[in-house]
Amino acid sequence: KEIQGKLREIRKVILETVPEAAEKISYKMPYYGYHGRLIYFAFWKEHIAIYAMNYDVIEEFKKELAPYLAEKGTIKIPLDQEVPIGLIKKILRAQAKVNKEKN
Repeated sequence: KEIQGKLREIRKVILETVPEAAEKISYKMPYYGYHGRLIYFAFWKEHIAIYAMNYDVIEEFKKELAPYLAEKGTIKIPLDQEVPIGLIKKILRAQAKVNKEKN
């Protein structure tokens, strides 16, 4: 139940930060699109993963992402840690801006 709360929190942050985002399921995960891929997220045995980040966005927040950053633009949030809501909001805003500018 604690993990469900964290997943709901991430969903809420996505919809509040980018209210125009289209909510779908893709690759068996929650997917949000806004002028292209905005964000995916999933629960795993030891972490919550956030996918589909643009490399420019990763570079912009590299220092803040350092504790969470995994390969290929994936963020891994250990289950025993709080969800970094402020950081996720920054990433969403930056990703939405990049997507809108490209399309």
